[in-house]
Amino acid sequence: MIAPLLPTIAADLGMSLSATAMLVVVFTITLAISSPITTVITGRLNRRDTLLVAMTIFAVGNFVAAFSATFSTLLVARLLMAVAAGLFVPNANALAGAIAGPARRGRALAIVSGGMTIAIALGLPLGALVGHAFGWRTTFLAVAVMGLVAIVGIIVGIVRTAGEGMSVASLSERMGVIRQAPILKLLAITLFWSIGAYTAYPYIASYLTTVLGFGTSGIGATVSMWGFAAAIGVTTGGALNDRFGSGRVVTASLILLGCSFAVLAAVTVLGPAAAQIPALVAIGVWGFSVWSFFPAQMARLIAASSPSQASVSLSLNTSTMYLGFSIGSALGAGIIGLDAVWAIGIAAAVAEAISLTLNYLFARK
Repeated sequence: MIAPLLPTIAADLGMSLSATAMLVVVFTITLAISSPITTVITGRLNRRDTLLVAMTIFAVGNFVAAFSATFSTLLVARLLMAVAAGLFVPNANALAGAIAGPARRGRALAIVSGGMTIAIALGLPLGALVGHAFGWRTTFLAVAVMGLVAIVGIIVGIVRTAGEGMSVASLSERMGVIRQAPILKLLAITLFWSIGAYTAYPYIASYLTTVLGFGTSGIGATVSMWGFAAAIGVTTGGALNDRFGSGRVVTASLILLGCSFAVLAAVTVLGPAAAQIPALVAIGVWGFSVWSFFPAQMARLIAASSPSQASVSLSLNTSTMYLGFSIGSALGAGIIGLDAVWAIGIAAAVAEAISLTLNYLFARK
């Protein structure tokens, strides 16, 4: 949600954009690393209580961010959010699978993970609209309120005994799943997809200002278009997967995504007027294709796992995705620090090309 607000936060705190981007880098790397550890540590707790603890920490982190006066306080708040999100997501997947039962486990996991991806898609435009209208701190305050709503939803909507007696995969069991060749190959594809996605994602506001000369209203409208395209991508990705097969959807998504980043890099040599239409089309294609990939990739992971391992495979995919997000956002921060906004599209396109190449090589085998 804070991606389009990074320039505003940087200006407010008197910091460079590349330094402020550490709010994204630290969040993503903390989530990726902490998620499997906290999930195992809390394995003996009631699953409903674990979700409540995670969502409470998440809400507190956002309240702290909303009233933070310094960058260090804001960074601590982001750490709290990351740990909470890393605990919530795999436990939500596991509990959904337990509630649904073996016959409907795949659908339940797809619904929970789909909710997460829709939230990521809509977070960009909502963060921009709220932040630019009322200030970036209001964005965190709004999410904190959403966290309170989610806490009520957990209390009211999930019985205390849900998932009782359900075992949580240990670290050794998780390593056993990740060592399976089909799972490892799919995770490698997810890694480079996510690196490319987040090389560009946190810096879209900076790109729009530098290349297209957009102000606040132009940035808000553009990221809203991106979010709309992303929401269509993630909601239609499942239908496309059912009709054309996950392999074709993944391949097409990666091709479109790589081409959109290449176009964003190419138009930086043009003036703002000439670059506007191709850049906006590329951003729309980027929004759609980056999330049409995800449901198909989840379907492949579920199919590659045994029913009992599906939730572990998806949680590993989430950790891999956020690891890629951290690498990509750090790479993008370095590029922005060099005042080379044109190179962001190139780096993102290269990462997607690697993901596409791995997908082709693994499919041949």
